[in-house]
Amino acid sequence: MNPIEQFELQRIAPYFINGVDVSFTNSALYMLLAASAAIILTLFTTSKRALVPGRGQALAEVLYEFVANTVRQTAGKEGMRFFPFVFTLFTFILMSNLIGLVPYTFSLSSQIVITFAFAAFVILLVILYGLYRNGFGFLKLFVPHGVPAPVLVVLIPIEIISFLSRPVSLSVRLFANILAGHITLAVFGGFVVMLLGAGAWAALAPIPILAVVAMYALELLVNCLQAFVFAVLTCVYLNDAIHPGH
Repeated sequence: MNPIEQFELQRIAPYFINGVDVSFTNSALYMLLAASAAIILTLFTTSKRALVPGRGQALAEVLYEFVANTVRQTAGKEGMRFFPFVFTLFTFILMSNLIGLVPYTFSLSSQIVITFAFAAFVILLVILYGLYRNGFGFLKLFVPHGVPAPVLVVLIPIEIISFLSRPVSLSVRLFANILAGHITLAVFGGFVVMLLGAGAWAALAPIPILAVVAMYALELLVNCLQAFVFAVLTCVYLNDAIHPGH
């Protein structure tokens, strides 16, 4: 049993343009599934707009208020202009993580190229909006207030390197947590199969089964938490664009 096999990209509809591979893969398929799940959750569950919400509408409203409060508390009232972006990012990552927990599916967040693309877009948005709103005042982000001039010679390059490393840390945090969790579940699941086929040792199979159940519950929590962490850090970085001198 290969625990890495679940992360392999597979061509569903092979297609090449001038030698460039633009095939429709399982990654693209699950992107569509995650986007569809997010749309169904937010659009169809609130279509009735009932005064007394049902379960679906109540869930959508809870998610809405949860993300809205996160944006307000982290980026302030002015940060609410980015609420649609943050909410879309949060729901897409959440849906993709939850879908990836279904056996024999594909986890989008386990692909570093996808998480890095999200993180790079966030940082690019921060830079562009920071320059648009503050002009060259955005560069105050790299000059901490109240620091003596001689110290700034060393501190400014550190701040610049720290800022440029944000997309790496943001993407690797999500990617590594999802990847490690899925590999661990696959390994412990393999233990169950090995014990069942080991004759007298088959009586020990319930032990790793219980471990898999407990780890699956933990992984469910981690998947939800990582979507929240990604959204919070996005708000923190957007706050730097809105208030670079703070």
